[in-house]
Amino acid sequence: MSDEIEQKHQRKMARLKEVVDARIDQAQEERGVLIALKGNGKGKSSSAFGTMARALGHRQKCGVVQFIKGRIETGEQLFFGQHPGVDFHVMGTGFTWETQNRAQDIEAAEKAWAIADRMLQDPSYQLLVFDEITYLFKYKYLDVNRVVASLQKRPPHMNVIITGRTLAREIAEIADTISVVQDEKHAFRAGVKAQPGIEW
Repeated sequence: MSDEIEQKHQRKMARLKEVVDARIDQAQEERGVLIALKGNGKGKSSSAFGTMARALGHRQKCGVVQFIKGRIETGEQLFFGQHPGVDFHVMGTGFTWETQNRAQDIEAAEKAWAIADRMLQDPSYQLLVFDEITYLFKYKYLDVNRVVASLQKRPPHMNVIITGRTLAREIAEIADTISVVQDEKHAFRAGVKAQPGIEW
């Protein structure tokens, strides 16, 4: 590598460092954040649970409410459900297209939300994951404004991650971070059977 290429690289990295350092200096507020993971791609729940693993590494107390899954045990439930730092709850009725019972789904959603709402009021939690909660707004199983009010009243230090394909406007307006997981290709559409450890 020539000296000219090396010097050019060093100048570029020095400029980049200045930009990054300036952004770090500007970000001085300390508080919990609301993260929304949406989109039709695979990996929203995986991202949420990966973040929770990170929080547990820092010995933070975490809580999970899975709002759709529940008819079969998931890998995350089997693993994190045994962790002493995690309070894990599953709504228990499975996907809405499997139950085909609106009244039953609404009842299950209300029970799950009661647990989530209690967690939001408990300052001992540092991270909460509300997995696939956004579907309940889409199907009108939960009042989004009631959820927004509870999210806004949570303890200042508490981080919350919500997942689901869609995102209600009311949630988007109060979210601090929104990430979109896009779907470009999926093995299932090519006829590959869903499997434990990958899909659940």
